[in-house]
Amino acid sequence: MKTTKRLGIWMDHSAANLMDANYEAIVTKTIQSDFTRQERDRTLTKGEHMMHNTEQQGHHAYYKKIGEVIKQYDVVVLFGPTHAKDELANLLRADHHFEKIKINVKHADKMTENQQHAFVKDYFKHLLETN
Repeated sequence: MKTTKRLGIWMDHSAANLMDANYEAIVTKTIQSDFTRQERDRTLTKGEHMMHNTEQQGHHAYYKKIGEVIKQYDVVVLFGPTHAKDELANLLRADHHFEKIKINVKHADKMTENQQHAFVKDYFKHLLETN
């Protein structure tokens, strides 16, 4: 019987906490977006169009890094306070490399690391109970 690999990701546009939920203790890895507030302010001085292009490129690179990790899992829950989770989910659903991965999106407020871990544990516990 194959073990289902589970991953919880709390994210906003600046950082993603990737939580491997396959062990008793959750292991968290953080991926930072390269498009920081300082980068935004710097490119905005060159024009709003330039800033939006740079922002889109920054988000794309950020989502690509997260996607590379997601490829190693079977079930993923994306959660967080901004639309970043929805943007990532839409990109992943459009890419055939992710078609066998079950990806769910949940809204969540800002959370401490312990709250994120509790959310992931509860989410996958509930998922296992309903299957």
